[in-house]
Amino acid sequence: MCIISFFFLFMMSLSLMILSYYFIMNELLIFLEWEVISLNSMSIVMTFLFDWMSLMFMSFVLLISSLVIYYSSEYMSGDININRFILLVMLFVMSMMLLIISPNLISILLGWDGLGLVSYCLVIYFNNVKSYNAGMLTVLMNRVGDVMLLMAIAWMLNYGSWNYIYYLEFMMNDFEMQLIGMLVVLAAMTKSAQIPFSSWLPAAMAAPTPVSALVHSSTLVTAGVYLLIRFNILLSNSVVAQVLLLLAGLTMFMSGLGANFEFDLKKIIALSTLSQLGLMMMILSMGYYKLAFFHLLTHALFKALLFMCAGAIIHNMNNSQDLRLMGGLSLYMPLTSSCFNVANLALCGMPFLAGFYSKDLILEIVSMSMVNLFIYFLFFFSTGLTVCYSLRLVYYSMTGDLNCSSLNLLNDESWIMLSGMLGLMIMSIIGGSMLSWVIFLTPDMICLPYYLKFMTLFVCILGGLLGYFLSKVSMFFYNKSYNNYLMSMFMGSMWFMPYISTYGIIDYSLKIGMNILKNFDQGWSEFLGSQNLYKQLVFYSQYNYNLQNNNLSVYLLIFMLWIIILVLFLIFI
Repeated sequence: MCIISFFFLFMMSLSLMILSYYFIMNELLIFLEWEVISLNSMSIVMTFLFDWMSLMFMSFVLLISSLVIYYSSEYMSGDININRFILLVMLFVMSMMLLIISPNLISILLGWDGLGLVSYCLVIYFNNVKSYNAGMLTVLMNRVGDVMLLMAIAWMLNYGSWNYIYYLEFMMNDFEMQLIGMLVVLAAMTKSAQIPFSSWLPAAMAAPTPVSALVHSSTLVTAGVYLLIRFNILLSNSVVAQVLLLLAGLTMFMSGLGANFEFDLKKIIALSTLSQLGLMMMILSMGYYKLAFFHLLTHALFKALLFMCAGAIIHNMNNSQDLRLMGGLSLYMPLTSSCFNVANLALCGMPFLAGFYSKDLILEIVSMSMVNLFIYFLFFFSTGLTVCYSLRLVYYSMTGDLNCSSLNLLNDESWIMLSGMLGLMIMSIIGGSMLSWVIFLTPDMICLPYYLKFMTLFVCILGGLLGYFLSKVSMFFYNKSYNNYLMSMFMGSMWFMPYISTYGIIDYSLKIGMNILKNFDQGWSEFLGSQNLYKQLVFYSQYNYNLQNNNLSVYLLIFMLWIIILVLFLIFI
């Protein structure tokens, strides 16, 4: 089943990529309407939007999911329910497809909720307490976004249709459309895990590694960014865009700091995803939606590769994810290490790899834009932190000696896993330049002074050196994290956000819900409402039954009541 799924998705990806090139060269757009059912004067119509953006994104999603499924055939080979796993992944991809090609809020909600439900099934896949907790946190946090989308759907009734694509242009200054835009921004913030909804994303690492490779590169977390790219007109010169810019900048900064204090291999890469999502949201809120889309695609390639390499390393380390137990992996696993390093360099923005073309362009555009010093600092300092934690990751895992005490047979994984990784490595090298030639057909002139032009390179080199020296010092000298324990705890726990969202908001709200259920739904409302009604009906039906059967006790009771009424009447007269 894995091989069939791989070939089907891969061929679909290639055909969609060629089609998207054709669409962008000829400036084509196809708006397809499918009448599902027609009943008297009512008709239910499904609408689909095929343009270069949706076709290209679908192509990338299918490419990554095909390679992930091929990789899973070896990675999950010990699982007896592997077919169920593949079907869940296929369902996940289908939900994303529906979301990508929908210009209609109702069908977007179908894809959106499909992603939420299937991601919950995949996060709790290993059926242990940690997975259940992570799944519950993920699904409850995403429910907030679903409610916002439902409220936007309700508000869209004022326009007579849910095809938002018709109304964006000429109602961008309308108050109601601004309100709908605000609700959509909130929904996108929950799905793309921006502050204050960030805590679910590292928790979702409880899912199998192939799922993490798919979720964190091109599907679940990018759904929010893609939705905002479609609603980009509403973000131009609005207060919502300014708030989003600040929150996305803080998300990028917070996750970059947190990754430098983390020792879980998968969690570091998850925080790296959060950082890049913050970067996409920031440049999107500044109005450069094409740049955000460009970085979305390039990031998908090397992030999927990073997770696949991490999965191969975890496989070899007997399912251990602790960085401190690794070391010298470049000697034992040269091919996997090469792929891992290429992905890391692409993430850092190494010249002429995929990440360089999008990140460098974003930072240069920011240098040309009218932004204040704080936002400028968040952009560049967070980029430096990206290089810092990437070099720290490489230093701990690739250099030195293996720190694992048990006897492990370390070698490169089977050819199936390696071929999946090598396919993505080639795309991580050539993908950025290939996309930049296609998306930006007319080159833009970027005119900057020397010190601003080299600012990106300077920040990256500085961040890399800092990461290297801090790792070296913390490994061979006394540990600085223990000396500054409170600061390390604050930075390393995402500014206490997981504790606030789990113990504070979710735990407290669930307890309130339980009390309401016990005291109202199953308490007073039950006693005074349905149960009381049931008792009254039973009493009167019994009374009516006795009356119809000419029961003597009924007539005696009525006779006694009449006597009592007569006596009372005579007394008061």
